[in-house]
Amino acid sequence: MNFLKNLFAKSDKRILISRVIGLALLVGILALRISDPVFVSNLRNQGFDFLQRIQPRPMAKLPVAIVDIDENSLEKYGQWPWPRTRIAELVDKLTAVGAVTIGFDIIFAEEDRLSPDKIAADNPNLPADIRDAMAALPSNEQSLVNAFKRSRVVVGETSARQGQSTREEQSSSSTIRSIPKVPSANLGGDPTPFLSKFPRLVQNIEAISNAASGRGVFTVIPDPDGILRRFPLVVLAEGEMRLALSTEILRIATGGKAFAIKSNKAGIYSVVVGGVEVPTDSNASIWPWFNASTRDRYVSAGEVLSGAPAAKTLAGKMILVGTSAVGLEDYRATPVASSMPGVEIHAQVIENILTKTFLLRPNYALGMELVFLSIIGFLMIWLLPKIGAVYSAVTAVVVLGGFSAGTLWAFFGHRLLIDGIFPVAALGVLFMVMATADYIREEMEKRQIRGAFGQYLSPALVAQLAENPEMLSLGGETIELSVLFTDIRGFTGISESYKKNPQGLTKLMNRFLNTLSEPILGKSGTIDKYMGDAIMAFWNAPIAVEGHAEKACLSALKMIDNLNALNEARRQEWDEASGQPLLDFKIGIGINTGECVVGNMGSDLRFDYTALGDTVNLASRLEGQSKNYGVEIILGDKTAKAVKDKLATIEIDLIQVKGKTEPERIHALLGGEEAAGHQDFIALRAMNAMMLSAYHRQDWTSAFESLEEMAIISERMGIEETTTTYLFMMETRIAEFKENPPGPSWNGVYEATSK
Repeated sequence: MNFLKNLFAKSDKRILISRVIGLALLVGILALRISDPVFVSNLRNQGFDFLQRIQPRPMAKLPVAIVDIDENSLEKYGQWPWPRTRIAELVDKLTAVGAVTIGFDIIFAEEDRLSPDKIAADNPNLPADIRDAMAALPSNEQSLVNAFKRSRVVVGETSARQGQSTREEQSSSSTIRSIPKVPSANLGGDPTPFLSKFPRLVQNIEAISNAASGRGVFTVIPDPDGILRRFPLVVLAEGEMRLALSTEILRIATGGKAFAIKSNKAGIYSVVVGGVEVPTDSNASIWPWFNASTRDRYVSAGEVLSGAPAAKTLAGKMILVGTSAVGLEDYRATPVASSMPGVEIHAQVIENILTKTFLLRPNYALGMELVFLSIIGFLMIWLLPKIGAVYSAVTAVVVLGGFSAGTLWAFFGHRLLIDGIFPVAALGVLFMVMATADYIREEMEKRQIRGAFGQYLSPALVAQLAENPEMLSLGGETIELSVLFTDIRGFTGISESYKKNPQGLTKLMNRFLNTLSEPILGKSGTIDKYMGDAIMAFWNAPIAVEGHAEKACLSALKMIDNLNALNEARRQEWDEASGQPLLDFKIGIGINTGECVVGNMGSDLRFDYTALGDTVNLASRLEGQSKNYGVEIILGDKTAKAVKDKLATIEIDLIQVKGKTEPERIHALLGGEEAAGHQDFIALRAMNAMMLSAYHRQDWTSAFESLEEMAIISERMGIEETTTTYLFMMETRIAEFKENPPGPSWNGVYEATSK
């Protein structure tokens, strides 16, 4: 019971400081996760590595094998690089034992210097007949090309490092060659913006490349900590989509059909190759589920060349030819091994695809983690100051423990990679900071309340501030408001008529202000102040109001209706014998929308919740201009644009009001939604637009004609009393301009000389 009492006893406003600190920290945590600096990604990736080490992918017998140019092979057949004739012999023997496909995790970027013609050219001291005989022999490249043509071979290509320059690139044959494109289909949008990009490739020599059945890129990009966790299935190399070596081997092994990429606006979500749809991240990469390196995948290249029985185990398999020999520098760190031959990584990727056992880091994973962080973080920020550190700690342990268990279940049960480390660590930090801030807040709050009691005379205000001490702070925020000013026309005459009855004037003004206040409050407005016979109000603060410009305009229309009703009631109440003259109330209203500074403003001893800014000043000036244009409600341009499709508005001028340097398009509000849809009003608005267009291009005759049509329409609508002053004013102004044209530099702005 004490827990529930504590939960609902404290006011949210009294704990603002600790919540602001918590919210600021939570926003910082979310921003840190979204920006994902290296230390954050490393923390997350190490958690994923730990899961793979706990449960590596189970071993299975699959049609994938590695022919390894190992230390024994080099010892028996000589140092690397071997002559291309030996590589051709290796291809022929693999083909003979029934290899389905042969993929080389090796690049043949330069011509074989052990070719007979190259040896002859490099040894000018050889007897001429021997040199000529050697030059006439078939080149080693041709032997390899012939072997490739007798089999299904996929050659590897790799990205060129920045500043790399090989002998091939320095020769005439080093220019980037176009190769046959791999057939593909894009299901969805263009995937190329999302693919990993390699501007340049180191390619095989042209004859070898053309003889191969396929070409795959074997470049891999480790994470910043040097560990290879993600593997691109498709890349954009030299502007063309290329499959990775492993996926190209799979494509050729299954008949060489087209591959497909499925994508949407968020990126790529799967690649279809060899009849298997592989879910990927947005960059067409997968997270391989690795198992430990094992020699069961390997057959020594030396044993294949010598015809050893082990070679027969390669029948019906996809073969990767690579090297594990020390010194050839083809090792990579993976989540399960600090050093794994690169060729085995390609083999494991093929195994992942064949068994559909790759890990899944879906595109929604980050969003889910951020949502979890946000929800639990907000709950912690809301609960901790209310229920205290002990209950919050218990709640946090239960929730975070449940989330951690959920991430383990996702991996072990569904191979999903959900980050359980960063959210738990971040929320732990948030809890500690919030607990500390809560303690500091309690101490500060006691001192703040004691200092606040003596500064205010009103007991009610003192009680309110004691309950809500944060209200003592001054200042404001910038927010878009719709501001309304209204003032009585001819108030001097009304007040003079009550010269001998000031109590009657007070009663009448209260009645008047009540009549105009009800529409403001009824449409979610805030009454800023009463200034004698004037009212200032605004919408969208302190509480956000959707469609605040429209609500301000509807309030103004209702104010006019209420005022007409008040005038009618006063006529019925009026007693001629009283000797009191009957003067109707008439008002002008100005409404403007724009950014204002709003908040508690004033001195340390007294302040009010009010709005300041140019938007407020212009609204006041528009109210003053309503009498000049003879309309009851004038709108600023931004307000009119917000309501033009719903309410009956017409543009009436481009004016520079007194005290401002920038002109403003002003509009008259003539009615509500029903009036806006009336055919006569639609015709009036169109004719008014034609008149203003003619006016601005100094076509005075056409402008006059439009004014005459507007007068006819206004009379038909029954609003001639509202539009007469405006039409007469424009007619007079146009007549003056016709006599004294303003000249070609005139910008159509009318400068108001009065407020």
